[in-house]
Amino acid sequence: MQLKSARQAWHDCLYTAWDSQGSFIEQLGLLGAMVQTTEKQRMASHAVHQALAGGVQSAIGQLAGSIKAFGNFMYAPRLDADTQEDAEEAVFVMVQQRSPRMTAAKREKLEYVVKGVMARYRYMHQGGQSANPDPLESPEGFRAWMVAHYDVKLESTNWERDWAGFVRLAFECCEDLDKAALSPVAAAINEMRRAA
Repeated sequence: MQLKSARQAWHDCLYTAWDSQGSFIEQLGLLGAMVQTTEKQRMASHAVHQALAGGVQSAIGQLAGSIKAFGNFMYAPRLDADTQEDAEEAVFVMVQQRSPRMTAAKREKLEYVVKGVMARYRYMHQGGQSANPDPLESPEGFRAWMVAHYDVKLESTNWERDWAGFVRLAFECCEDLDKAALSPVAAAINEMRRAA
């Protein structure tokens, strides 16, 4: 495990290599049978990886539930439905708290807008370097994607007034949760680098 960035460290500390005992037990549970594999030699690098991963996992373990769920949504090697729902709920609640009052119909659509923004944000920041462009930057592209994925129609008339502010706010909330999730991990990485 290399300590290049907090995003990469989050992913790597939760990654289970296929030569590990954890993946063996996982296969046994999924298949209900043992699968013969070639064992990889345990080396010092494996022990170093485990030690570094433990430090990052400790930092992640101390996060509040909603922040941890958002971090796992963004950077965990495997994403389950419960974690995704928890992360979406965290962002949706934050957006609602920072938004003006709205009708129930608009709030219902806003939930899907938040999910759409989170999918965009995740795509843009995956890989650890935040180098991907926003795939749905144009309102037309985003509206078409919302219809295709959630069957939610957002009106194009008055886009700036009705939805553009909510999209920006959802991105801001994602950034705030991302910083809250990655800051302790970055601090743990810096501490481990100093100790080395």
